Amino acid sequence: MQTEQTDRILRLKAVIDMTGLARTTLYRRMQEGTFPKNVQISTRCVGWRESAIREWSQNPMSYSAQGGTRS
Repeated sequence: MQTEQTDRILRLKAVIDMTGLARTTLYRRMQEGTFPKNVQISTRCVGWRESAIREWSQNPMSYSAQGGTRS
C-alpha cells in the first residue's frame, strides 16, 4: 500500500524555527525572490509550504523563487 506524503502548511513561527531567519529577513528575501512565497490560508492568515522551505534549506544561497534552486 502506498502512502502519499502531504505538503503541510507551516506558520511563521515554524518557518523562523526551521530557517533561523528573522521575520523581517524572511519578508525581505521574499520580495527579492530569494525565499519561497507564502500562501494565503484565510483572510488574515498566511503560511509556507513545507516542501518549499525544505527546498530552500538545501541550498539557501542559490535559491530563486521563480524556479527553485538555481544550477
